[in-house]
Amino acid sequence: MNPLTDPAIVYLRALLGHRLHQVRADTDRSRGASAIEWAIITGILALIAIGIGVTIKNKVDEAASNIKTK
Repeated sequence: MNPLTDPAIVYLRALLGHRLHQVRADTDRSRGASAIEWAIITGILALIAIGIGVTIKNKVDEAASNIKTK
């Protein structure tokens, strides 16, 4: 049995195809964010992720240094 012929998958593919057609046919391109805006948003999110990662690493290192070994 081909899973792509399942009625739910066929429906979702049709829905996605229709939505993609709407997006591609949209003539008002000023509604979305520009490439520069996306780059700035991505940079900010990357900085936040790096900050969280450094904080977690520092907490783990601190906890590891407090472990007593023989």
